[in-house]
Amino acid sequence: MRGQHSDARKDDPLTPFAFIIHPINARDVARKYAIAKYLPDGIIEEFIKRKRPMVVSEVRGVRSKTGATTEGWLVGCPLTPRLMTSKLPLEFVYERIGQAVQIAHDVGAKIVGLGAYTSVVGDGGVTIAERAPIAVTTGNSYTVATAIQGTTEALRRLDVDPRASVLAVVGATGSIGRTCALCLGPQFGSTLLVGRNRERTEEIAAEVPRSTATVDVGAITAADAIITVTSTDSAVIEPEHLKPGCVVCDVARPRDVSVRVAKTRNDVLVIEGGVVAVPGDVDFGLNFGFPPKTAYACMSETMMLALENRAESYTLGKTVSVEQVEETIRLADKHGFHLAGFRSFERPVSDEDIERVRGFVRAGQKAKG
Repeated sequence: MRGQHSDARKDDPLTPFAFIIHPINARDVARKYAIAKYLPDGIIEEFIKRKRPMVVSEVRGVRSKTGATTEGWLVGCPLTPRLMTSKLPLEFVYERIGQAVQIAHDVGAKIVGLGAYTSVVGDGGVTIAERAPIAVTTGNSYTVATAIQGTTEALRRLDVDPRASVLAVVGATGSIGRTCALCLGPQFGSTLLVGRNRERTEEIAAEVPRSTATVDVGAITAADAIITVTSTDSAVIEPEHLKPGCVVCDVARPRDVSVRVAKTRNDVLVIEGGVVAVPGDVDFGLNFGFPPKTAYACMSETMMLALENRAESYTLGKTVSVEQVEETIRLADKHGFHLAGFRSFERPVSDEDIERVRGFVRAGQKAKG
């Protein structure tokens, strides 16, 4: 298909990239249009759905530890998750994302990453890639890799042995959730898979040893570690769903974990999935809520492929292979991408936060005898 071709020669000194971003909710629009702070969400969405995509910023300073460099652009697609998934016809959404991809091509990008819901809507980037003049990736392979790495490191720091613990994957039938379960599930004593469709969730459970399927998110109260990555536009995990001392890796954007958890549950550790340190003296030209020189894992996958001079469609569709996850880990090591510590609800996780939750873990372990 068109999107799978590579128009970058291996000896090219630079493969520029682009990455598509969009407002996570109507309030996000106020970052660019201050008046949006005073308007109802419905009016804001009615306004932005008429706007065409545009270049938001230039990205400079990405430099691999191999010496390779790349530069790129952030392209804004003015649609919220609600507009993309429930308010607008799918073909309209495809057209808008396609316009953003065309802008990426026109400014010189040879590969474009689909950020947040632009990678989820419809068939997970396949149709977009078929219509695209350049290569397309969702970035989901490295997103899976960092979710696994983050969860594993958090458990290590809390002195939790996965072999004696319960893992829950919320959104287990999605491309990211399924592969997280396949990669991480075998390391745990048991795994609970949560999905909206029982039959599909049971199909995934058949692939993961010592796992069970459910459509009841309340079942995660038994879990010691939770990876959550649904495609809903509102929180699905509330304070009452979590046991003391558990780790929650929230990969979803918008978040799956309610802000009420941050306010009322200091006995659990909630970390944002996929926050990555980018090599070089990178300047994104835009404040999207992360510390300087860090990015989402999906954006980082796009940059890795650019540094490799691999202008090819890489992660597409509703499945992510274990081999793709493992390859992105190797590429990250090669070029110098790595997890940028832990963040929780827009703030860094401190050593004191870790120690406090570790206390609840130890209390639970003592109670079990």
